Amino acid sequence: MIRMHLFKTVNIFYLLFTVLLPKSFIAQNRTISKTPIIIGESVTFHSKILDEDRTLNIYLPEGYSADSTKVYPAIYLLDGSMNEDFVHISGLVQFGSFSWINMVPESIVIGISNIDRKRDFTYPTTIEQDKKDFPTTGASEKFISFIETELQPYIEAQYKINNTSTIIGQSLGGLLATEILFKKPELFDNYIIVSPSLWWDNESLLELTPKAHISEKKIFVAVGKEGDIMEKNAKDLYETLKTDKKDNTQVYFSFFEELDHGDTLHLAIYDAFNTLFRKEKE
Repeated sequence: MIRMHLFKTVNIFYLLFTVLLPKSFIAQNRTISKTPIIIGESVTFHSKILDEDRTLNIYLPEGYSADSTKVYPAIYLLDGSMNEDFVHISGLVQFGSFSWINMVPESIVIGISNIDRKRDFTYPTTIEQDKKDFPTTGASEKFISFIETELQPYIEAQYKINNTSTIIGQSLGGLLATEILFKKPELFDNYIIVSPSLWWDNESLLELTPKAHISEKKIFVAVGKEGDIMEKNAKDLYETLKTDKKDNTQVYFSFFEELDHGDTLHLAIYDAFNTLFRKEKE
């Protein structure tokens, strides 16, 4: 009886050794392979105009090759730092370009990382309190010059892009995108302007007449439930653009009544891509 008990005990230990121990051994010694997930590249170059180094985050479509003859539209994203809007907007571009979605063409996204967005995205204000609260503001003219004479030529020289370009701006970035549209509309073909801070300097930008007539553009303006001033300014911008445009320009407006200033951007960009770029399914 004792021998039988010992035999059963030995069998149990044998099973534990042959079944459990090898799994533990394998788990501890299995080779685990890890590789970085790469969706593009980050580039830093010196701007003579701004007198500082600027970083770009570049999303490249799958299969992108510098040796290929294929070229892509360029989407310039303000607030394009890695901890801002670069990743989730690039995700929308990637998702929207799937062949079964066909919402946006395969595109290169150029995320412009921020150093001082209050400085770069605003023109000089006449409001004394704003000058005190935001002492670095008012350098948008210089930043626009940087985009035109340094950034765009750099992208054109380094990447396989075609002649179609889009700018995306939200909040103060929307203010800057609107200023470019009014003063230098030729810099981009498509303008996506979300929750623009047109209240800046007592809404003085809305008092300007856009330079010449806005021609051959696609313009999308959006705002959430962001208060009377923000909502009115965005709608006023839409009405101004709709009145001033030529027949070959398309202007759209979306109001996201269930979203606010903090969360309108993502769905607004999805809606903009769907409105401006979707092709009919074959």
